Amino acid sequence: MSRHPERRRARPASLALVAAGLGAVLLLSGCSEPQTATSPQPSASTTASTPQSSPPATVPAAPVLVPEGSAGDNLPFFTSVTAAVWAGPENVSGRAYVDALVEAGFDKATMQVTPDQTTIGNPAESIQFSVRWGQECLIGQVGPSSGAPVTVVAPGLGDGTCLVGATRAIDW
Repeated sequence: MSRHPERRRARPASLALVAAGLGAVLLLSGCSEPQTATSPQPSASTTASTPQSSPPATVPAAPVLVPEGSAGDNLPFFTSVTAAVWAGPENVSGRAYVDALVEAGFDKATMQVTPDQTTIGNPAESIQFSVRWGQECLIGQVGPSSGAPVTVVAPGLGDGTCLVGATRAIDW
């Protein structure tokens, strides 16, 4: 047993702080671009009226359907389609999500959707929709109870479906 247990507790905490600080420095150092001899440097003779050239901004590519990819590879695209429908006027209509996913290239035959209304005819608090992708599922949930759309990849069910519980026929 140590005579100074408080020192033993302090050491891991201080090491953790040093490690966290080092990690932050390494992370931030990766964000800056080193200056080279060929990089243009502003000179004292540069005036405010002289236009300065700046490197072109890198715009991330919009997600796309990856037919040969995994469910995880296709989650960003599934999420973008879901977000687009959520931003529109039919954001609590299961059919709107199914139609948008079909238009985006997903296979309707692999989809499921829950009803838009409860068993007593009230609007559903949330609706879920899915696309079976191999052994996995792309699943989305939207509605007043979920706030913002939620999309995930989950393992497929043994019966070849994705959603548990009552779903409606996609017969349109």
